Amino acid sequence: MAAPDVRVATWNVNSIRARADRVVDWLQRADVDVLAMQETKCSDAQFPAMTFLGAGYEVMHCGHNQWNGVAIASRVGFEDVQTGFEGQPSWSGGKDGHTVEARALAATCGGVRVWSLYVPNGRAVDDPHYRYKLEWLAALRDDAQSWLRRDPESQIALAGDWNIAPLDEDVWNMDLFRGSTHVTEPERAAFRAIETSFTDVVRPFAPGPGTYTYWDYTQLRFPRREGMRIDFILASPALARRVVHAEIVRDERKGGKDRIGPPSDHAPVLVDIGGGDEAGRRVEPTAGADADNAT
Repeated sequence: MAAPDVRVATWNVNSIRARADRVVDWLQRADVDVLAMQETKCSDAQFPAMTFLGAGYEVMHCGHNQWNGVAIASRVGFEDVQTGFEGQPSWSGGKDGHTVEARALAATCGGVRVWSLYVPNGRAVDDPHYRYKLEWLAALRDDAQSWLRRDPESQIALAGDWNIAPLDEDVWNMDLFRGSTHVTEPERAAFRAIETSFTDVVRPFAPGPGTYTYWDYTQLRFPRREGMRIDFILASPALARRVVHAEIVRDERKGGKDRIGPPSDHAPVLVDIGGGDEAGRRVEPTAGADADNAT
């Protein structure tokens, strides 16, 4: 029997309490089954779960305070919920001492093991947070590769805000970013190391240059089409074979009177996962997607 179809998305929502209505509205319009969210910026008790429940989505959330925070919303159930991954480094640069931040959450939804990941920013190349970022990515690589060694046919999606632009074409002006975090060779090498086992399943359907997922609020970056591609869904080999469509829903970055609530500075990214008989079939864009999906 063919595996069921599942639409999985990721979105850095940049404060879920301010954008819950907007996120749920898009979930319903885009017919999304599972959404990985990052930067929720709230504790578990503060998460607006009822907004999602009212729309038919259960929610799992990991958040300790007004920083970071990851969540998964699913209308196809939850199994084996896990907070953090084995070996996930703690952040020791804060006044609270060593803290395992709310940056990784997993659950099996509709037969797919979905990880919502919020990779540390890095801040600056001479900042301790940059070393922390590289350590975090190395630990994720090691644990993720161990999952595939245990079960090469596992269906895993590493979805989230990676805070890395892997290629020069993933930033609007490399001359402005050169020497800064997100584009340094160690960060890109860490991303490539994970790609030795997992595949970016969005880029083949939404190629660059100029195809971004993030636009800063300042200096009119979005209307000027000055963005970065830093949000990705990387799939295990068995799951990658099932991907039939993917897109960056740039239209959801827009504001305006016809929108519900303020926009995040990121756009959602989604993939359609089909059964074995449908592999390779491209489907129509979802509601809210630009026709050419380019900035």
